[in-house]
Amino acid sequence: MRFFLSICFLVVIVACKEKATTPRVEIISVQEMKDVLKAETVQLIDVRTRNEYASNHIKNAKNIVYQGDDWETQIASLDKEKPVYVYCQKGGRSAKCASLLKEAGFEKIYDLEGGISQWMAQGNEVEE
Repeated sequence: MRFFLSICFLVVIVACKEKATTPRVEIISVQEMKDVLKAETVQLIDVRTRNEYASNHIKNAKNIVYQGDDWETQIASLDKEKPVYVYCQKGGRSAKCASLLKEAGFEKIYDLEGGISQWMAQGNEVEE
């Protein structure tokens, strides 16, 4: 019985540790993104096409095109231990990219709810 309880205890400890270290994607609001961008320099990724990025983007965003030929090379240049923030036009592509970043081992991933469309709808500035 004691052996059985010891095994159960170890299983619970390992499961809790695994859950605590598993990265997750957090959806953040425009206001939360604004607050983060005011407070610190972040890894901000615009995953739209090069033409979309050229027409407008959030200041200091790096353009890494979703399904682009150099996607893996580009994300390899990022720091996996630092938070990464992603956005696209409305949220579909960035959600897919956030999952890819999670699979690639990034620890903290934040996805802008509603993408740059929501960002602009709330009157926030973009660079052109």
